[in-house]
Amino acid sequence: MRLEAVRTMPEAARVDVEAARTAVADLLTALGRDMSDPHLVDTPRRVVEAFTELLTPQPHRWTVFPNAEDYHDLVLVKDIAFHSMCEHHLLPFRGVAHVGYVPGDRLMGLSKLARGLDLFARDLQIQERLTVQLADWLMSTLQPLGAGVVLEAEHLCMSIRGVQAAGTLTRTSAFRGVLAEPGELRDRFPG
Repeated sequence: MRLEAVRTMPEAARVDVEAARTAVADLLTALGRDMSDPHLVDTPRRVVEAFTELLTPQPHRWTVFPNAEDYHDLVLVKDIAFHSMCEHHLLPFRGVAHVGYVPGDRLMGLSKLARGLDLFARDLQIQERLTVQLADWLMSTLQPLGAGVVLEAEHLCMSIRGVQAAGTLTRTSAFRGVLAEPGELRDRFPG
């Protein structure tokens, strides 16, 4: 028997494509660029399409199953690649996530852990919020005994500008339920 849990996101912001294209062209002009340059003529359209793609989550159906096997050990998916957009600089950050939970009465398809991450990552974000959102989503969707999320990411706003510390990783974590306290289960998470 399969159970279904549907998580809907708040309605995605509607993109005013023409206003966004004008804004990109105005920004490039303000930065001293010649918008008649053949390499820039179509840049506003491409930038708007790119940002729309990066910031639009795909709808997901969260398939959960009864925990018929009475499994109550850690389910951990490591090294899930992800990317998001820094809301402070509008530059990407990317890295890997380690997402796990200790089942209660329900199990979730493993790919859904990656899809949940993608859902929240497709927004203007800060890594700390993304980490907490994913942990809280796991708790509310699955009602597990515990959930944990560790994100490790390189922020281009730090790597290619400012301090220019390329390759620097930021690690954030959120642990809930039986994983909230340090111990053997939590020690299985990388980091």
